[in-house]
Amino acid sequence: MTHRHPHHQHHQQHKFTAQQQLTELTMAPHADEAVSVASDIVVPVVVSAEKLQSIQQAAPVQTEAVEETVKPAFPPAKYPHYLPTWEANITPSPAYEPFAHHDPGLDADTSYPDLLLPGVKFTQLTPTIGTEITGLQLTSLSAAGKSQLAHLVASRKVVAFRAQDFADLPIADALDYGRFFGPLHIHPTSGIAEGYPETLIVHRGAGDDGPDRYFANRNSTVAWHSDVSYERQTPAITFLYALEIPPTGGDTLFADAVEAYNRLSPAFQQRLHGLKAVHSAVEQAAASTSRGKGIRREPVKTEHPIVRTHPVTGEKALFVNPVFTREVVGLKKEESDYLLKFLYDHIAFGADFQARVRWENGTVVLWDNRVTQHSALIDWKGGERRHLSRITPQGGPSFETPFEG
Repeated sequence: MTHRHPHHQHHQQHKFTAQQQLTELTMAPHADEAVSVASDIVVPVVVSAEKLQSIQQAAPVQTEAVEETVKPAFPPAKYPHYLPTWEANITPSPAYEPFAHHDPGLDADTSYPDLLLPGVKFTQLTPTIGTEITGLQLTSLSAAGKSQLAHLVASRKVVAFRAQDFADLPIADALDYGRFFGPLHIHPTSGIAEGYPETLIVHRGAGDDGPDRYFANRNSTVAWHSDVSYERQTPAITFLYALEIPPTGGDTLFADAVEAYNRLSPAFQQRLHGLKAVHSAVEQAAASTSRGKGIRREPVKTEHPIVRTHPVTGEKALFVNPVFTREVVGLKKEESDYLLKFLYDHIAFGADFQARVRWENGTVVLWDNRVTQHSALIDWKGGERRHLSRITPQGGPSFETPFEG
């Protein structure tokens, strides 16, 4: 089967101010939650999923093109060609069709001869998750080196490369680099670099006060998730590279979903095997459409095993998250909610199997979405710009292997 991406290069694109990227958020009982990507934080927005069809059928909101407004105290963006845009008058494409995927990590020399070079320094952030690498340019790697990179990321879950030239590549070249690891995902709702739908732009504009309005009603920006876990074939290795970073703050937290599984008792592990959970894009689509931005692809609901096996390492990982997971198949609502809350809390409170990555200009972070969860932190108050770009290769379908007690 072929892997179909939406065709929307001919749509007119409009720029929205940074303030428009963060929606004022309120909570209401019994409302289905949708998600809005603002920076790389995923936050709940109250939009009833049942309203999606009527929202989509409503007349599209006409939005004037708005150039980014920068307050006098802040300089303009260093990478203006990476500022987020949204197309106008999008016609959603069908959901992705199944496609064959061969993980390049399966081809790797696991002694990492192209990575462990003289002058290259590896620093482990924690025993089970997170490695920081200096002295190696990603853009210098051969195909063999990239396969070793895929295996390293699968094994260490999160790898941060410092002092990279990746952000200065032409966008088309950066995307070609990502395609080595799999077909590139096009996000159904998020802002993109104009003309490059395979990018996902993470941007909090200079002087943006959206987080202040958010904190008027909420206590924390932490929102653990695995990216677009509602897709039938979810992201595998993901690239996020810094364009402009505040002096401090805006770190990203990562949780090791393999270690989270390993910490459970054998009896509990065994009970989870065979269970599947529903992951939904419906609410995210409804939130985007209600703001007049439309959607690029029809929303889907997908069942994934709660215990997912990694195709390269064979490790088992918990694969549920509070942003996109909705219910456990075959359980009553109260039972499903009880089980999911336990798993969410287990991952969120597991500081002893988490890593925290501090961003710097020139940093590129790669992680494996199949065995991790992450959350951005919106914690800096000086109003400085935070600007990154994400490239999201997709992997193969999720699968489960038998319980091994």
